[in-house]
Amino acid sequence: MDATPRTGNALLDALPRRVRSTFVAACETVELSVGEQICEPGGVVQHVYFPSSGYISLITPPGASETLEVGLVGYEGAFGLTVLLDIRTSELRALTQGSGSALRIPTAAFLRRANASAELRKVMHRYLYVLMSQLAQTAACSRFHQLDERLARWLLMTHDRARGGSFRLTHLFLAEMLGVRRAGVTTAARRLQNGRLIAYSRGQIRVLDRPGLEAFSCACYHAVNATYRRHLAPDESPIAAPRRR
Repeated sequence: MDATPRTGNALLDALPRRVRSTFVAACETVELSVGEQICEPGGVVQHVYFPSSGYISLITPPGASETLEVGLVGYEGAFGLTVLLDIRTSELRALTQGSGSALRIPTAAFLRRANASAELRKVMHRYLYVLMSQLAQTAACSRFHQLDERLARWLLMTHDRARGGSFRLTHLFLAEMLGVRRAGVTTAARRLQNGRLIAYSRGQIRVLDRPGLEAFSCACYHAVNATYRRHLAPDESPIAAPRRR
């Protein structure tokens, strides 16, 4: 029986006991505060983060157009794994969206352990592929799907990483993440609230009807989760599986 304590991070908890034990011993526990900058665009990735309760937004840098969240990393994944590809800087802004804790390991220490462990490399490479798929799916979603559907998808992703609890978001932050005007988010959120899918008060969002919100969302939500389950957790995924209707 695996008696090593679980970390709360699905990637680390998927490792064999011996590998997990030595790896976690090289990490430190850090607290993630809402709005904390983990890494700026062009910044050096100095640590790899494995959230256990907090979650991190991956955001395109400001340019000619609006910013856009293209990825979300919570207890199902990790931030900083591009160092496995010998890419030491981040093209995206990593911003804490949900407070919580994470295990953090210096990049050099992470690479030493990854080079020494085939089991560790396998899990991390698989997640890196899943994250790349999430980025691509989000880009397509932003181009082809309606704002209401995209908002529902984004709320579901956040709800997963908040482990089913309520979470705090403002319309301004939502607009920045979705790359749209604040007025559009307000209208879309009101439609979801009028449909009794969510409750929204003073920046606090609570999902009232999870199956209904899934039905309202575009197919991108389930597509990304299916990729995760297929490559990382075929039997026991931390990401919600499609519900029967």
